[in-house]
Amino acid sequence: MYGDEDNRIAQPSDEELADGLRLTIGRLARRLRQQSLGNMTPSQRSVLASLDRSGPLRIGELARVENISPASLSGIVGRLEDRGLVTRRNDPADARSTIVESTSEATASLERARQERTAFLVKAIERLDDPQRAALADALPVLDRLVGGE
Repeated sequence: MYGDEDNRIAQPSDEELADGLRLTIGRLARRLRQQSLGNMTPSQRSVLASLDRSGPLRIGELARVENISPASLSGIVGRLEDRGLVTRRNDPADARSTIVESTSEATASLERARQERTAFLVKAIERLDDPQRAALADALPVLDRLVGGE
C-alpha cells in the first residue's frame, strides 16, 4: 500500500508478513483453546473433534487422522472413555479392530466449546471500530485461501 509519492508506506516482505501472521494466529489459537473444554488436553479435544467430523472410526484410522501412534491414541481414548465421552466396540467387519465413537455428551461438550469460542471472538470484535471490522471481513477470504479453501 502506498501513500502519495512523498509519503510511501513500506510493505513488509513476504517473510515478515508470514512471521507476523504465524505469531498472531498462534496467539489467537491459544486464546481460543483456553476458552473451551476445561480439564481436557489438546490431544483429547483433537480426537473428539475428529470423531465429530468423521463419525465412528477404527483406532488405526483415527491414529492416522491424528498423526499419532495407535498406542498413544489408545491411552487418549481410554481417558475419554472413562469420562463418558467416547465408546469402543468391536468392528463387525474385523473382530481384531476396535471402532471408537463419540457420545452425545461429547457432542454437547464440543458444541458448548464452539459457543464459548464464538462468544470470546464476538466480544473481541465488538471492541473494533468499523474500519477494523471491515478490514477483518476483507481478510477472511484471503486467510481461507492460505489454508487451501477456495
